[in-house]
Amino acid sequence: MTKKEIVKQISDKIGLTQLKTKEIVQQTFDAIVDTLLEIGRIELRNFGVFEVKQRKARKARNPRTGQRVDVPPKYVVTFKPGKEMEERVKKLSALPVDIGGEGVILGNTDDGEKPQSS
Repeated sequence: MTKKEIVKQISDKIGLTQLKTKEIVQQTFDAIVDTLLEIGRIELRNFGVFEVKQRKARKARNPRTGQRVDVPPKYVVTFKPGKEMEERVKKLSALPVDIGGEGVILGNTDDGEKPQSS
């Protein structure tokens, strides 16, 4: 699912224009990123926790040459789902359809064929 599809879904549910909804969604994403940069952790109840963690330096291997390479430490964002999300995911009977790594389309098409991405 793309940000555009999220905006459309929210816009349809609450009756705001897609332009205004897009602004709200973008401001929400920006606030999450800003909080991670400033504080390093953001907890969204019933959703999950985003946290900035530092990965240790390590030795890796170049797959083409087999040569050992030093990988420096780096910061990464981790996500731990909340209880409610965990419970809802556990109840899934099948995985959603993945369209060539371009996102996820939930639901079935009317003709029973594989959904196409836009």
